[in-house]
Amino acid sequence: MASSGKLDVEVHIKSSPDKFWNSIRNSTTLFPKVFPDQYKNIQVLEGDGKAPGTVRLFTYAEGSPLVKVSKERIDVVDEATKHVAYSVIEGDLLKFYKIFKGFIFVCPKENGESLVKWSCEYEKASDDVEVPHVIKDFVVKNFKEVDEYIQDQKA
Repeated sequence: MASSGKLDVEVHIKSSPDKFWNSIRNSTTLFPKVFPDQYKNIQVLEGDGKAPGTVRLFTYAEGSPLVKVSKERIDVVDEATKHVAYSVIEGDLLKFYKIFKGFIFVCPKENGESLVKWSCEYEKASDDVEVPHVIKDFVVKNFKEVDEYIQDQKA
């Protein structure tokens, strides 16, 4: 039987929690515009693109490892605590993982910067599938690039 697990990572971000959270929440339009090497487009199939129940189709560009298409559903959004949870419901990732759920928390730091916590829960499709470190690394890279983009907007 294939195994399941959880990955966690924390990323220190220079941007304020509000600015980073707003950028993540606007990823449907922001990511393809700012990161065309990674995202061809993000299409809203159901919902408003931000609320629970929203379904989005991600079409990744050549800069994306492993996955070229992913359909994701937003499961939970808490604006007050800056938390979002999502599930992959169709696409390339499900060739490797029967279940893949992601969680993002944007936490304030005392200096006005942010600590962004990302975690995923997964169940491998088979025992020979790797732990999804490549997905975690892609997410960390995206978070750092979003932070750089926000910092560049200030300049």
